[in-house]
Amino acid sequence: TFILKNGATAIKALLAGEVDSIEASPGATILAGANGADVKIIGCNMPGLPHVVMARSNIATVEDLEGKIIAVAAPGSLPNLLMNTLLEKNKIPVPKVQFANLGSELNRYQAVVAGVADAGVVSSEFIPVAPAHVKVLAIARDLLPNYLRVCLITTGKTLATRRAEAVQFVAAEMDALQFALAHRDDTIKLTQKIIQAKPDDLRAAYAYDDAIAHGAVDPLINIPMDKLQWMQGELLKAGNLKRPIDLSKIVDLEIRAMAIERVGKY
Repeated sequence: TFILKNGATAIKALLAGEVDSIEASPGATILAGANGADVKIIGCNMPGLPHVVMARSNIATVEDLEGKIIAVAAPGSLPNLLMNTLLEKNKIPVPKVQFANLGSELNRYQAVVAGVADAGVVSSEFIPVAPAHVKVLAIARDLLPNYLRVCLITTGKTLATRRAEAVQFVAAEMDALQFALAHRDDTIKLTQKIIQAKPDDLRAAYAYDDAIAHGAVDPLINIPMDKLQWMQGELLKAGNLKRPIDLSKIVDLEIRAMAIERVGKY
């Protein structure tokens, strides 16, 4: 298991053969597929958005973002789509703000806290630990209810040569998610261990409860094609994608169906 900086980097690692599969935004996958990359979405395990736009206290309204620096990520990523939607709904032209690609969610959060950026898109896990001079300006799930946060992605080559292993992998993911959803305390403790957080760190518990409350995790790992189509439309609207592609060419529905048969209890 590797932790990579962002979805774009993960896609590059996948296509270079450095990893067999990744968990990344389907937005980055659509862009890669549009450029002829051999990518395949085999399930979407985290459909909901536990994200918010955090801003410094001098930003009273969205209109106050004009002329400000906003921490985002790579083109086509969630932070960019979210901010484009927020600006559009408030009739603020994108050129009126300055987007800064500041990498990971932790980096974006730290940039807002330190004043390097005036606002940024971060995970809601930072809400309970945010200092008083930082506040929530907008909630992602309200702005982008059709956005798919994370999907399981591999390559057509891998599916052609290691299909049975891919089915086993997806089945194991289903079992793991079911266990996590049924064992709150164990999952929180493991999360704290992985991120090297102290027992009194509130982030893991907040993120877990927020995900459960808003259906941000799908143990069935569905692939909602209508939401993928919506995401493609947003990429077209933002200018990241020049023309639509046939999404069926970057999706494999059979792997998930076979995994459900293997698990045999859904």
